[in-house]
Amino acid sequence: MLDAGALSSGFLTGLREGVEAALIVSIVLAYLARTGNSRHAPKIWAGVAAAILASLGLGAAIFLTVGGLEEPYEQLFEGTTLLVAAAVVTWMLFWMRRQAAGASRQLRAAVERVLGAGGAWGLAVLAFTAVIREGLETALFLVAQATAASKGTESGAVSVLGGAVAGLLIAVAIGYGFYRGSRRIDLTTFFRWTGIALIFIAAGLLSQAIHEFIEIGIIPLGTAAAYDISSVLPHDRGIGQFLRALVGYSASPEVTTLAVYFAYLAGVLALYLRPIAPRPSGRPEPAERPEPAAS
Repeated sequence: MLDAGALSSGFLTGLREGVEAALIVSIVLAYLARTGNSRHAPKIWAGVAAAILASLGLGAAIFLTVGGLEEPYEQLFEGTTLLVAAAVVTWMLFWMRRQAAGASRQLRAAVERVLGAGGAWGLAVLAFTAVIREGLETALFLVAQATAASKGTESGAVSVLGGAVAGLLIAVAIGYGFYRGSRRIDLTTFFRWTGIALIFIAAGLLSQAIHEFIEIGIIPLGTAAAYDISSVLPHDRGIGQFLRALVGYSASPEVTTLAVYFAYLAGVLALYLRPIAPRPSGRPEPAERPEPAAS
């Protein structure tokens, strides 16, 4: 039986990261169609396929490495993976938040440079580098989620993967709609709310990383349980199990784990939700021209 919490966290990750990658591809393909260069589209797909395979390979290698280690190296590797995943996702959320306004324009300019240089296969490299960033981030984040979820239930890792596949399929549909000229989805609102959801998921991964480090003695302070509500809301079944897989809930968290969790949430949410500062020149970003529907 699938774990609903792990399924939900995998779905959110696959959807958010998948939409980012799908929009990158759709912008490039739409620009090629608009400029009469659709014949180069297969090169874009070649770059995308290579990026997907590289991401899958990295994710599988990390996940299999975790399962083959013995204590305490297993906890050390798991904790480090969880920590890195939380850090990478946090950085990418802020990077995308800052770059989103000019992303379409920058991609079109990059396509023009590649076509102008006469090396059409450079489009495959362009697509690969644009998608691999999202792919590697997604692979790392999903591996961290699957590793954490597998400790809760036997189906945890499978649930994360299943949710991610569902999210990615919906992301492909959104990307296709964008390519065809659909504007029914408010992407600004979509990225804002999914970003908030990913911050809560990242906070859970970070707290589980701290827990792993406490278990092997790397963190010696604040190791006592802050409270224990296992009799009310245990984290190994029911709603508690759902929340554990989704946001890292624990019925008896250590003091340090709990402090890091809420400190991360408070700090990152405050920074993420604040208005974006204007450009140094004081001039607003030039407005993006809407992409016409591809024929």
